[in-house]
Amino acid sequence: MGTLVTNHPQHNRLSNEHQCSLPEPHGLDLSRAAPSLLKDSPHCRPRSPWWSWSGKAIAAVEINSSFYRPHRTATYERWAASVPENLLFAVKVPKAITHELRLKDADDQLDCFLSEVSGLGPKLGPLLVQLPPSLRFEDGVADSFLTELRARVQGSIVCEPRHASWFTPEVEALLAELRIARVAADPAPIPGADEPGGWRRLSYYRLHGSPRIYYSAYTTEYLAATAEVLARDAAAGVETWCIFDNTAAFAATRNALTTRSLVQARL
Repeated sequence: MGTLVTNHPQHNRLSNEHQCSLPEPHGLDLSRAAPSLLKDSPHCRPRSPWWSWSGKAIAAVEINSSFYRPHRTATYERWAASVPENLLFAVKVPKAITHELRLKDADDQLDCFLSEVSGLGPKLGPLLVQLPPSLRFEDGVADSFLTELRARVQGSIVCEPRHASWFTPEVEALLAELRIARVAADPAPIPGADEPGGWRRLSYYRLHGSPRIYYSAYTTEYLAATAEVLARDAAAGVETWCIFDNTAAFAATRNALTTRSLVQARL
């Protein structure tokens, strides 16, 4: 994945993600005091883990490996114990729930996942529910799943739908009622998907790279405009995360660091 910016009620953070024993950071968090940054790097070495060189810069990590395979609770506990005190982890819900079961009859899988991520303890940030582009909003299925998820989770939840049926006033009202934020994504798969929605006390931006998804670096002009939005949300007391996912050509870290500087200048 890429790089993240978030605004947590207690301080600002920026982060980035790595593929080593611990997922590499890829984002920036504007929530506590000063934004910090994370990014995923294939050059991570056990003798020089990313948190040793990024230290004060990193404040948030989005774990994506959980989407593909489960991790033991002990693994999450080890990750939580290995990072700076102020760092939080967002965790992606498994594809077994979102893409294979398509939100149906997923109670057992959901309970197992939540038990695993409990190992992060107070370092657990938002849970990310990314849905397949073909998954329509289906009454009795999507609303039931989200209601059950909220009943089990006290913390932050974000949803990244990619089908037009999710972008209606009725679904927006449901997400707001359940305190679930809708991800703002670039490129936007659906008109309006580039703006945050749902519960508006949390903003979660996922920037995948444009025009070439996962590869393209963002222009300075785009980053400046993004920084304005992030600073605005942070100043309003909104918990704000921004993930740069354009990691295939190693653009995410550079874009995140630039954005962090631009945001800091505005706070």
